[in-house]
Amino acid sequence: MTEKLYITWDEFHKDTKELCKKIKDKGTFNKIIAVSRGGLLPAGIIAYDMNIRNTEVINMSTYDGNKQRKSEDFELDCSSAGMADEHTLVVDDLADTGNTFNLLRPMFPKACFVTVYAKAKGSVSVDIFAHKMPDSWIVFPWD
Repeated sequence: MTEKLYITWDEFHKDTKELCKKIKDKGTFNKIIAVSRGGLLPAGIIAYDMNIRNTEVINMSTYDGNKQRKSEDFELDCSSAGMADEHTLVVDDLADTGNTFNLLRPMFPKACFVTVYAKAKGSVSVDIFAHKMPDSWIVFPWD
């Protein structure tokens, strides 16, 4: 995976709004748990678009720079997220391998897991995503 795919701010915003439409078609949601740091920006857009004020953050790091950590080395802090039910969205920017959501799903089994983008391997861990992506290194506008 050496090829890079660059996402612009306009593309990211448009794609996140498309994700909002798909989420609305799925049901009613009243809480967002953003996976920091990648999920912070789409969570904000979703919160405004869907008028969700109840938002929390999970601090999690699956990468160390450009190097992906092993699952057992992930840093995870869910202490501030509180309870999650079927009206809760867990939001991240990208489902790459699916490891992030595979770790979080047992902690929030009733929640709906959403990402703006999903690669083939990661897409099986996501309930809703806007776009399937190739197995390239995704460069977000904030990178």
